[in-house]
Amino acid sequence: MPFITILVEDNPTISETLVPALEELANARVVAIAATATGARQALERWRGQWQLMVVDLFLAAGSGLEVLQAVRQRNPSQHVYVLSNYATPDMRRRCQALGADGVFDKSTELDAFFEHCMGLPDPEPG
Repeated sequence: MPFITILVEDNPTISETLVPALEELANARVVAIAATATGARQALERWRGQWQLMVVDLFLAAGSGLEVLQAVRQRNPSQHVYVLSNYATPDMRRRCQALGADGVFDKSTELDAFFEHCMGLPDPEPG
């Protein structure tokens, strides 16, 4: 059973590339794509406790990935949140992890590590 996944990414080209890669390499079924922090909160409301994987960019069309992390800070242990950004500096990694991110990966240099990590997640629990 695939992970019910919410993608928070404002670049349509990246979304179009990332969705099939997530589905193929990370056992994901992307059910929502949000380009803004507000859109991410709406997707969270729509999918409530059903989502199992969220992939968040830091810089969005409106708002930030940090706001999204704050919104999912308290979640079930079976819900995984990863930041995938071009701005994965050491300081930003610490900030994201302090807000509850399960991992932070650089889009340009750590995609393989991100997908390897996703492949190592335990099978999703039914939502």
